[in-house]
Amino acid sequence: MRRRRPDRTTSPRDGYVRVRMPEHPRADKSGMVLEHVVVMEQKLGRPVRWDLGEQVHHINGVKDDNRPENLELWVTSQPRGQRPEDLVRWAREIIARYEAEVPD
Repeated sequence: MRRRRPDRTTSPRDGYVRVRMPEHPRADKSGMVLEHVVVMEQKLGRPVRWDLGEQVHHINGVKDDNRPENLELWVTSQPRGQRPEDLVRWAREIIARYEAEVPD
C-alpha cells in the first residue's frame, strides 16, 4: 500500500511550509506549493506575478508564520541603471500596477 503524502508539511531544509495543491500553477512535481504564496494570493485576490519581480516577504522573518498580517508583497523589478528617465518610467509602471492595491 502506498503511503499518502501529507497535505501540509514544513521543509527541514529551508523551513518553508508547503501545502498540497496540485492544480496551482506554482505547484512542484509532487503537487506542493509554498503556503505563504497561497496566503498572499488570497489576500491580493490575484496570483503573485513572479514574471514582474513580485516576491512574498515574511515581516518577522519566521518562515512558517504565514498569517496574512505577517506577509508583505515585495517588488524587485527596479531598473539597473540610475538614469532619471529610467527611474521615472519604472516608477510610473509601478504606480499604474499597484496604486489600486495600496491603501491611502
